Amino acid sequence: MNPIIIIGEGIHVVSKEISKAIERRNPEPIQRLARLQAEAGADYLDLNLGPLTKNSVEIAQWIVTTVQEVTNLPLSIDTPNPEAMEAALNICRDRPLINSASGMKESKEKMLPLAQKYSTDVIVLLINDNGLPSDAEDRAVITMEIVEYANSLGIQNENIWIDGVLMPVCVNQEQIVQYLEFLKMVPNLVPGVKTVVGLSNISSCGTPKDLRGILNRTFMAMISRYNQSAVIADVLDKELIQLTRGELPEVLKLVYGIMDGEEIFQKNLTEREIAYIKSVDVLLGRKFYSHSWLER
Repeated sequence: MNPIIIIGEGIHVVSKEISKAIERRNPEPIQRLARLQAEAGADYLDLNLGPLTKNSVEIAQWIVTTVQEVTNLPLSIDTPNPEAMEAALNICRDRPLINSASGMKESKEKMLPLAQKYSTDVIVLLINDNGLPSDAEDRAVITMEIVEYANSLGIQNENIWIDGVLMPVCVNQEQIVQYLEFLKMVPNLVPGVKTVVGLSNISSCGTPKDLRGILNRTFMAMISRYNQSAVIADVLDKELIQLTRGELPEVLKLVYGIMDGEEIFQKNLTEREIAYIKSVDVLLGRKFYSHSWLER
């Protein structure tokens, strides 16, 4: 497997600590998280700024400056506010990543031109004015629409990152298989286009905090099989980083075997290995999800 690009998700306005730091213009919590994620192996740092309805330009530039004071990692700027996005892009030292545009008319017309203007890469969510995709074919259709539009603006395939928009597994188990099928289609459908997914979304609907890691890591191992390009993830999860770097081949072999339906006797396996097996079965819909899936 090729190393997967890791976009660190830690700097997020939903976090009370980050929100308070922004309100008080206190750089310390933000810079501490930036350093920790850089040291842990992040390739990009995601700055999730939210909609920024007040003082958007000043806040966006303050956060970018704050992070760039302590790290040279490229930044992923996440806000639906075009003015805040452009303000951030204006002062990024290295080639940033726009996170994100979408297939919706307003987003395409306001966000994609910024990628062309500033020569950045851009993440595009597979959502259009008809809503979310329901299966692999829907994702393929929306992908083609988006890539064609982006190409018309002069944005090359190599600068486009497609986000398949996955909901939590407890909301829709069937989508996991559909997403894997979509991943298989991408190289022939739109050569050069990258794939990216918010990894933590899979476990974001009440999954107990101490169990979210195994669910996220298992899904990480599964998508690595189909040349997933990038994930937005918790880079402070050491085992997750090891998986993305291909440093746990025994885990990948186990996960791939379960995906293929191999019969594996659990008698001599460790609790960790059994947890991966049970998590694959849940993610593939072979067993119904519940918060106690590891106990069954």
